[in-house]
Amino acid sequence: MIHRRLFFPLFFFISSFLFSQGHESGNHPYVIRGEVSIDFEFIYAGHVDEEYPLDIPAASRRGLEETALFYSAMIYGWSFNYEVGERARQIEEIMELKLDGRIEFGDPALKVTDTDVNNSRIRIWTDYHLSPSQQRRFQAWRSGTIRNAQAVGFGPSFLVEYPGWIEVKQLALEDAARVALRAMLRSSERNRPKEANGFISLASFPRFYMDGGRMAVSARFRVLLTEIVPFAVH
Repeated sequence: MIHRRLFFPLFFFISSFLFSQGHESGNHPYVIRGEVSIDFEFIYAGHVDEEYPLDIPAASRRGLEETALFYSAMIYGWSFNYEVGERARQIEEIMELKLDGRIEFGDPALKVTDTDVNNSRIRIWTDYHLSPSQQRRFQAWRSGTIRNAQAVGFGPSFLVEYPGWIEVKQLALEDAARVALRAMLRSSERNRPKEANGFISLASFPRFYMDGGRMAVSARFRVLLTEIVPFAVH
């Protein structure tokens, strides 16, 4: 394992490779932070990525692509349509999410602050410096009728076609959002609704891990329900 204090030359190589910029601090009134971990030899359900094994620059790029996705989900969030489903009525449970804004890879407001490498993975710590408009969006997720929710979600156990490393994580994260919404509606609604609509964001970076051969994720969310449709309407 490479100790972090011995890692600064490598850290600056990664930072210059990805951004051609140094770390800035103290110049922005609002900063959010996160940490991701990328495996150099990631295999899922028997599928291997085209880039295998990853070198440090490739793993670092993946880490920052994932980081940009999570900051997007924290600041902008997703709009959702959730059909709750019911087995007795043979109604399928369906969760549809649409990201309402995206932070792109290479955004200069995203700063690498530290890195750590061991034999199998790289960990990357970052700051994201919010613009005034992003600050307002971020604060809106902490006011009014916003509810808190959390859940564990899972990726598929079997894949005919491999969608890609980040897509596997997205599937697990979407499953966690579905489970969190289902639990929220069960606790707040006397009768099971047919459908719920609204907006959902990440409250913090999720934690991914493998469980029984499947991708698992523990995630905390903030939820704004805008519509609840009861079965009686149909």
